Amino acid sequence: MAKKLYVGGLSYNTTQEGLRDAFAQAGNVESAIIITDKMSGRSKGFGFVEMSTDEEADNAITTFNGKELDGRTITVSEARPMTDRPRRDFGNRGRGFGGGGNRQKNWN
Repeated sequence: MAKKLYVGGLSYNTTQEGLRDAFAQAGNVESAIIITDKMSGRSKGFGFVEMSTDEEADNAITTFNGKELDGRTITVSEARPMTDRPRRDFGNRGRGFGGGGNRQKNWN
């Protein structure tokens, strides 16, 4: 069964192919993805690698955690399951972002 790993501290220059190739040294890589910003398309500096077996995943953790990849020290650990998070409203209670709601009028 495949095991997903979290990889943090990635260089902005690291590509998905480079990540896959590096982790292939520890075993069979099912998938490798780098998380990117929706607006800019730039890497957020972390990603996920899915290894074929638990043994290969454990080997990847011991091989790469705290090691350097593309000039940056990376963190590798078992990925936590994704959880539902509450929607963030940024305190916008339906008033819009225009501001000025509490301004006093100067009629001097």
